[in-house]
Amino acid sequence: MSHHDDRGPDSTNDSAEPAPLPATGDEHRAASAVPAGADPARDDDDSRGEEILEFWETARVRAGEGKVGVVTGFGISATVPPPAWSFGDNPALADGLLAAVLSGDKTATSSSHWEYGDDVPLPQVGELSIILDGDGHPRALIRTTSVEVVPFDQVSADFAAAEGEDDRTLESWRAGHRTYFTRVLVGHEFREDMPVVCERFELRFPRQR
Repeated sequence: MSHHDDRGPDSTNDSAEPAPLPATGDEHRAASAVPAGADPARDDDDSRGEEILEFWETARVRAGEGKVGVVTGFGISATVPPPAWSFGDNPALADGLLAAVLSGDKTATSSSHWEYGDDVPLPQVGELSIILDGDGHPRALIRTTSVEVVPFDQVSADFAAAEGEDDRTLESWRAGHRTYFTRVLVGHEFREDMPVVCERFELRFPRQR
């Protein structure tokens, strides 16, 4: 439910210099592929659910999450995967933004506060998420490290750079996200002081090499 159809960097081409990602907004949680607390093995697509379960079993051990109390959406058991979702609204963009996360270029994401509610709670510090690629396969485990709700026109340059898109400047972040929010908001109109959820995260698995 987010982003334009711009293509991100190709994670399979190691010889080419990746093009900067367009700054277009990162809303994703309202379209979570596996709702928090649900057992993905019971999902309509059993094979995809099993793949997520297998990824979670490997990722939580490699990331050292299996022996500590962690937040996985709603405080669910360590045996149940956290929410699984992909960035963007098309496979190419999902792959591009995933590549930026895996490379360490992208450590933040932003969304409209208006998109959250009883059915889609705000992300929590310590919450884990499984990031899917453009084909819906689990590729990364991240942990939310900070969540702030700030007016659009008060988002900092540091946060804009952490999103890892375009040239990482605040000016390009504002231009891209202003266009994006104007296009996708339902029931609200874009305002310069609209509330934006600014979330930072760390990559837990796979580790950067």
